[in-house]
Order: sequence, then C-alpha cells, then structure tokens
Amino acid sequence: MLITDAELARTAAEAGAAVVYARYGAPLARFQKSANDFATAADIEAENTILDAIRAARPEDAVTGEESGLTGSGSAERMWLVDPLCGTLNYAARSMLVAVNVALRVGSDVRVAASADPFAGELFWTDGNHAYVRRDGVDEKLTPSPDSRLVDVNLDPPFPNEMSFRAVRLLADPGFIERFDPRVISSTLAVAWVAAGRRAAYVTDGHLRDSVHFASGIALCQAAGCVVTGIHGQPLHTGAGGLIAAADQETHAALLKLVGNQFPPDR
Repeated sequence: MLITDAELARTAAEAGAAVVYARYGAPLARFQKSANDFATAADIEAENTILDAIRAARPEDAVTGEESGLTGSGSAERMWLVDPLCGTLNYAARSMLVAVNVALRVGSDVRVAASADPFAGELFWTDGNHAYVRRDGVDEKLTPSPDSRLVDVNLDPPFPNEMSFRAVRLLADPGFIERFDPRVISSTLAVAWVAAGRRAAYVTDGHLRDSVHFASGIALCQAAGCVVTGIHGQPLHTGAGGLIAAADQETHAALLKLVGNQFPPDR
C-alpha cells in the first residue's frame, strides 16, 4: 500500500529522532563546516536514516539535506527539506533542546511537515490542512495561544537586515520587556511551540525560502492558524524576508510595531 506524504514525513522524522536519542551523551566525532559551525556524527547518521526512508518511498523526489546538500534538481516540483538535528550546538553541549525536521515542498508550497522532539517523545506534524502533536501514538490538534507571553528570538546569524533590524535589539526594547518574556533556545523546535500554544511568537531574520531549518515549523504554524509573515508584515519569503510567527493578530501587531522601532526615521 502506498504511504502518503504525511505518513512518510512522520516516519522519516521519527526515524531520525530515534538516532538522535540513541546517540545522546555518547562521544561524537565533529565535522567542522565553518569557523562557527559543525556537524556531529549524530547529525550525519540521522540524516542518512531520514534520506533512506524518503528515497525508498519516493525515489524520484529531490531532497535537500542540511549535511548532504541537494540531490536531484533544485527546480524539482517535489523537494524534501531535511534538518536531521536542529540545535547541534545544544546537543553537543548535552542540552536536549533540539528538533528533527522533515518537510515536503510541492511547487511553491510546503504541503506536509514533521518536527520531532526526540527527548519529549513528541511529533508535531501537518498534512497541510491541520496540525497535530502525536504522543504515544495519539494525535492532538494544535491550538495556538498568546497566553504564555513567551517569545523566542533567534540570535543566530546570518543577519541580512542588520542595518535596519537586529533581533537582539528587541531584547532591550522597553516595550518588548513590558509585554513579553524573551526566550532563546537556538532550535526551531520553538517554532513548533508557537503552533502548539507553548510560545506566543517566534521572531528571526534571514531568507528562509526552502530552509531546511524553518520549513517544517512554518508549515505547522500556518496549518494551526498562526499569523505568519516576514519581519515587515509582508508575505512570507518576499522583500526583506525574516519571520514573525505569532499565535494571534494582536501579538503579531505588537511585534510588528516593536520591530518597526528599529527602522530608520525616514522609512
């Protein structure tokens, strides 16, 4: 029987999460990718496990993996986006704030996605219409909520808009401090938490189209009914880029105003 795309995303993410969980705390080889970035043997093993599942079920599809890069055509109609261990530095430091992300873009839209939390035993997933969290085989529909007042702010580079916007400056804005409580976990697991009602919002700079890090979380937020735009409130993946994913319109409007405080006066 043919497995659906949503089933494949879940299966692949869970397989990767099992590797990440099993290798946690063990001595791991590191592979330097740049001066400030590296992968571990767990990243590579988890990605290979995920890719094996995808290729076995969808051998004609293109895949972009965080560690292995692009397989197939970059202009392919169907492209899987795989981040086998989002939060590698956390993981290497024996912090459990990580995610395993698998998403499928069909045309210009991400149709299905899954973000697995290996240590909480949770799988956040969407079929493109609704979003759920699966625990012990039981699915619960995700419901965004601003009630926590917690906003995750991504401080990791790159910062393509640094002349007019830096996420770190939000943390010193009196209006932000008055209304929200900042969090920085350095993993896109926090984007899934917006969809789940565990965060009021998530803010980052960057150009995120076909991002293996963000595709799953964005798709979850959109399917759950969050307000999702670029940092100027523009349609996602246009203009300056960036991301504001908020639980509701009021939270989104407040963050837009705070982000706008950083723009030059003549803007």
